[in-house]
Amino acid sequence: MPQKDKLTRSRDGRREPAVGPPPTLPPLAAIRAFEAAARHRSFTRAAEELAMTQAAISYQIRVLEDRIGAPLFVRRPRGVELTSEGARLADRAGEALDLLREAFAEARKSTDETLVISVLASFATQVLAPRLGAFQIAHPAVTTRVEVDTRIVDLAAGDATVAIRVGSGPWPGTRADFLMRPAYTPLVSPAFVARHGLPATPADLVGLPLVDAADEGWRGWFERAGVVAPSTRPGGHVSMGMQTLVVQAALAGQGAALVDPVFFGGLIRRGDLIRPFAVEWPDPWSLWFCVAERRRNAPAVRAFRDWLIAEVAALLQEEGAGDRQIPGRIHGRIP
Repeated sequence: MPQKDKLTRSRDGRREPAVGPPPTLPPLAAIRAFEAAARHRSFTRAAEELAMTQAAISYQIRVLEDRIGAPLFVRRPRGVELTSEGARLADRAGEALDLLREAFAEARKSTDETLVISVLASFATQVLAPRLGAFQIAHPAVTTRVEVDTRIVDLAAGDATVAIRVGSGPWPGTRADFLMRPAYTPLVSPAFVARHGLPATPADLVGLPLVDAADEGWRGWFERAGVVAPSTRPGGHVSMGMQTLVVQAALAGQGAALVDPVFFGGLIRRGDLIRPFAVEWPDPWSLWFCVAERRRNAPAVRAFRDWLIAEVAALLQEEGAGDRQIPGRIHGRIP
């Protein structure tokens, strides 16, 4: 005979489908061991993080593999790699543990939530430093720590909570929100003008001292201005690599600095730096707010992301560059 759906009888006599017990979950210890090993791609580092032995980590993962009926890792001589089944489970397990941590933090009204922000020096000094106090006042339960770094940190491994990255995106496993597209123009100091005069046309800069003259942005700016870019001198040269350092050199009168005027509007308004030309060279890369996909819905992350996008929009409007922000431009899933 064909099987019939199991039915129960309600208080009013109607027959309803029976509700069975929910599927059993694997032990939490096994899930924690798997999530840590997947994040680090190492049983040894997972054991160190969880204060367990490597054998204990292996045992907990075998418990999961027995439950699932499929291997989660491929063992290699120098670590482990996730199988396709393991990769599918890793993101969901990490997100579930994050939700548990957040739920417990909210339940005990935790005041020690730390948001680690990996960011480039120019953005940190010119955007975050003058404004981060306002975020702290609005969100007193969140501790923020700014880490200036030029490398692309591993957000999935927890090297930082969020990051401000320069690039074209997308980055695998990362939710990336568009912040702005930088654009560059020369700025000079009064000391430079006293020594060389104020350049009246872009061509006047040819032959004058340029800070970080080998930066490819100079060629892009001269071409944008319709001028043949000067060739860099043979031999050694000074490479700054950071707008904050380039501006310091310009303030000292060492040459014209090619920087984003949005970040240094205060210096321009005070007369410490002078902008001779309106023409700008748009950077082919953009600035993005990045977070690991599985942490995109964390309350502190959401609060900081919304605040930062609004602050960048306000800064661009204040500096007359509102067209550099494209609302809603996102890499990754939209919650």
